Amino acid sequence: MRIAEISTPEHFQDTAAPDSQSPSQNQHNQLLSQIQSKIKQTESHQPGTPLPDSLPSELRQLLTNLTQLAPFPAANNSLKLHLWKLSYRLWNACVDFSNAAAIRSPSSNRSSQNVTKLRHVAADMLSLAVDVVGVPSPAIKSASFYYKTGLAWHDHKIFDLASTCFERATDLLSKLDVSKILDAGERKLLLDLNLARSRTAWEISDKNLALTLLNRSKTLLFGSSAHFKALANQFLAFAKAVLSRNENNGSFNDVLKLLNEALNLCEKGLSISRTREETVEIKELKSKTMRFISAVHLQNGEFESVIKCVKVLRENGGEKGDHHASLPVLAMKAWLGLGRYSEAEKELKGMVVNKGIPEGVWVSAVETYFHAVGNAGVETTKGVFLGLLGRCHVSARAALRVVHRVVGDGNGIEGLRTRGKVVAELASDERVVALFANEAVAKERTAMHAVLWNCGSGNFRLKDYEMSAEMFEKSMLYIPHDLENRVIRAKGYRVLCLCYLGLTQLDRAQEYINEAEKLDPNIICAFLKFKICLQKNDHCGATNQIQKMISCLDFTPDFLSLAAHEAVASRALPVAVAALSNFLNFCNSGKPMPTTEVVVLRTLVTILSQDLDKEAEVLKFLKQAHKRASELGAESFFGKGEVGRRERNWFAVTSWNFGATCGKEKNYELCAEFLRLVSGFYSLMGDGQMEENNVTICKSLIMTVSAMIASENQNTTPLPDAEVKHAVELLERAGKILTSLSVGNIEGDIHFIYVLNAYDMHGRLNNLESQHHIVKNFAGTKTCSPQYLLQIGLNASQGPRFNAEVATFALSECLSGFLSSPSPNYQDVALIVRRLIAIASIQKGNTDDDAVLSMYKQAYRIMVGLKEGEYPTEEGKWLAMTAWNRAAIPVRMGEINVAKKWMNAGLELARKVAGMETYQAYMEDYVAEFEKKFHTQIAGEIQPQQVQ
Repeated sequence: MRIAEISTPEHFQDTAAPDSQSPSQNQHNQLLSQIQSKIKQTESHQPGTPLPDSLPSELRQLLTNLTQLAPFPAANNSLKLHLWKLSYRLWNACVDFSNAAAIRSPSSNRSSQNVTKLRHVAADMLSLAVDVVGVPSPAIKSASFYYKTGLAWHDHKIFDLASTCFERATDLLSKLDVSKILDAGERKLLLDLNLARSRTAWEISDKNLALTLLNRSKTLLFGSSAHFKALANQFLAFAKAVLSRNENNGSFNDVLKLLNEALNLCEKGLSISRTREETVEIKELKSKTMRFISAVHLQNGEFESVIKCVKVLRENGGEKGDHHASLPVLAMKAWLGLGRYSEAEKELKGMVVNKGIPEGVWVSAVETYFHAVGNAGVETTKGVFLGLLGRCHVSARAALRVVHRVVGDGNGIEGLRTRGKVVAELASDERVVALFANEAVAKERTAMHAVLWNCGSGNFRLKDYEMSAEMFEKSMLYIPHDLENRVIRAKGYRVLCLCYLGLTQLDRAQEYINEAEKLDPNIICAFLKFKICLQKNDHCGATNQIQKMISCLDFTPDFLSLAAHEAVASRALPVAVAALSNFLNFCNSGKPMPTTEVVVLRTLVTILSQDLDKEAEVLKFLKQAHKRASELGAESFFGKGEVGRRERNWFAVTSWNFGATCGKEKNYELCAEFLRLVSGFYSLMGDGQMEENNVTICKSLIMTVSAMIASENQNTTPLPDAEVKHAVELLERAGKILTSLSVGNIEGDIHFIYVLNAYDMHGRLNNLESQHHIVKNFAGTKTCSPQYLLQIGLNASQGPRFNAEVATFALSECLSGFLSSPSPNYQDVALIVRRLIAIASIQKGNTDDDAVLSMYKQAYRIMVGLKEGEYPTEEGKWLAMTAWNRAAIPVRMGEINVAKKWMNAGLELARKVAGMETYQAYMEDYVAEFEKKFHTQIAGEIQPQQVQ
């Protein structure tokens, strides 16, 4: 406030003539003149504009110079009065500046500090003339200037200057006799100065001094209830500061001491209060203090003390007791701490009827109660909230906080379900929905939608699709029906479709996805329709939906991979094949793909292998894999290193397995195709297992030709010449590999089959030399055995590929092998002998009779020394009879010597065969008679018996 200027009485005016003044007086006057000039400059400064920074410093310097001339002579009272007048003028100018700044706009901190500096100068000027005569209570007035300047420095948080001002004021007042101060304003100044010093000491963390000053203030109350209230307020303020800064370090004793001091002061103030207004004010302060005491007890876990404090507050004054909004909250928290949830619930429900409780308070109370009680309190929370909706206006923000608290984290699926039901009821209440209808609460509406959405997502992850669907449906209530939010609504419909898919309510799922597609047609809608078709076992519809997915603008091949996965999970293998087949069409686009082409083909083959009669389709994709690997290069297609080798081997082994399966099922045509691919895959990559791969390649080449021959026999359709030539090429590759392989890696059966196939194919090309060369080379290998040669010989000696030379060679080698065995199988020996005789008879005819006879003689030599029956009897009889019968033609032709050779051969063989004694006697008689008459021409009369 502006202080009235002091009028200088006439008898105080300086009447001394200038020429009579002393040198010191001249210095005083000169300095005062300069100070007065600066003050005039200050007074002329436009209020509301910043003061120059130089003005306070210049005035301070002039005042410092004047202070150096102090003390002033007692007789020079006019000088002191002049200082008082200048001080008041400067102070009033500062008041004008502050008022102008407050009216127009807040001034800058720098400008405000300059004004405070001028106030400080004014206070110091006044203190220089504190002993002026003629001014009432000069010390109190000077102290008042310092007090107000200290408050200004305190507001600027420059506490050292504030403390200096307060101390100067205290020093001025300490010289007075307090008991003689009767003015109420001056008494209040004494108390206010002490409280201000205490606050400043508190701010600079000198708490001991602050509390000491407060205790000293108890002597400055002067029996005034207002003073008691002011001091109590300061104790309460310090207690609140400790609580707010958590400076108690776990101990609440200091806070309680401060609060108890405030409480005692309130009670003493009440005892001396004279007016109703004073009594009401102190009672309110007392109640406030007790509430803080309750809060401290609550924070310290002293719940019984909290209940006692609340009870006292409520009962104080009868029906007009304290009904502050914090009391139900304090009581509820205390009851919760004591575990008496029913009492806490009563306090919470009581808030519904208390219209004085602010929204933030009851929302906080609801949160605290629910946090303590958990799932058991969800119904109470719902009832309280809906009750509040009925009695007062509830903001959307408050509703959001309650719903968010009820949702919480859940405690397992049951907890989440329990809370979800209550949240669904709250969120769907028309009054709650109405809170979020205004565009002013768009942010809160979005947050409510997010809370409900997240709750639905949590239930969905726990596979509680029913509750999840309910939460998502409630979240749709908080999406505006406008164009901007159509995408969000479509998203809500899509997740509802997923929920009802999980519940296998396919019709409802279809309804929701149709609605979503109306709002935002995209690939996700198409994919969900695909899922619905799968669950309906509509494979045709699912396959058609794949084409619709591809036509979507936001389609990516990832959805085909996902569709294949879903189809496999649903055992809809044709649908999975359709999805992956379409995926392959994008592999040639050159765009980055989520899955490599080789993986897709491998997956396709794997899926098809799970179904019956899909060999033809498997073959198609295996051929496609081989073709793509040939086009792109093995490493680009299969991959590099070990990964690529494994992929290549997988396709090769799969081809082999399918070839073997088709062979067992006598589907030789497919068998040949699969086996042909085996060698193709292995030939694509070279690696460190070349010999092992060569063995497999060799087998596949040989077995491919075997399957081709088997297919020919099965279909009774000769192989075309092109196929025959191709088979020869395959066998040539196999032959080269066989030559390069070590003995241990060559299987006898494979080598044998190779020889049979090569013999067959070269025979078709009429390449007899090659046939003989192949068999001869085979006979020289360690894998060859007499049994193999027997089969080759029999094969060469019959059928359309008859080759007497090969048959004779193979059977002769075979016979030698059998006879060299320690225990020959004479059944096979007899078979070979008979076949050799037949071949020789066909090949030589009558041109080389000795060659056939030599075979009989060899048979005789084999039979010599054998036990009876060791050589097959029937074969022995056949040899004896055919040898004897061969003499018939020479006898007719008059070739006596030739006839005699055959008769002797037959007789010798008959003697080695058991059971031919009758024939033997006949033969002997005939030979004897033949020898008597060999000179006579009896060819027409001699008719040896022919044995059939």
